[in-house]
Order: sequence, then structure tokens, then C-alpha cells
Amino acid sequence: MLKRLTVLAATGATAALLISPVASANNSSEATAGARCVKAGVAFLVQNNLISAAAQQQIDYDTIDTDAGSPGLINADLPAGSFLSLGTVIRLHFTNPELFDWCN
Repeated sequence: MLKRLTVLAATGATAALLISPVASANNSSEATAGARCVKAGVAFLVQNNLISAAAQQQIDYDTIDTDAGSPGLINADLPAGSFLSLGTVIRLHFTNPELFDWCN
């Protein structure tokens, strides 16, 4: 039950965060690209059973960045202990989509 509530909360937070960037985007193609980028990122989290951990700010994003010994899924060199909020990560999908492999 707690897992289901966490997923629902994460989904609601994602939807709420999508409204603001989309409304303020310079044009509709940027908003559409940002929304697609977020959708791909959330799909990655769901497919890898990470959505609950992301919603609870329990993912160290350093473990999936470019310095993790492989090409990485996040194209940045984050320091250890990079536990970012889900809202911050979603905003980055709009402002810096080049950071995420699934946005290209």
C-alpha cells in the first residue's frame, strides 16, 4: 500500500511540475520535447523499479552518471551523494535535456 501511495504521489508531483514548465516554454516544440524527455525519464524509473526511491529522494544519481565506469545515463560528472529531489530532476529534463541519454 505504501509503495502504491508513493507511486501515486510521484505521478501527481510529476504532473504538477509539468504544468509550470510547459506553460512558460518559449514555444510549443520546446514544451513538447521537454514533456517527451520527462516521459522517457519517468518510464526509465518505472521500468527499473526506481520510481519510489526517486520520489523519496533515495537515489544517488552519481551511480548512473558518466563517471560510473560506463557511458552513463546522465551526461554529467556528479559528486558522490547526489541525492536530488524528483522535482529537480524533472526540471532538468526541461532545462538541460542534453544531460539525459533518453532525451536525445
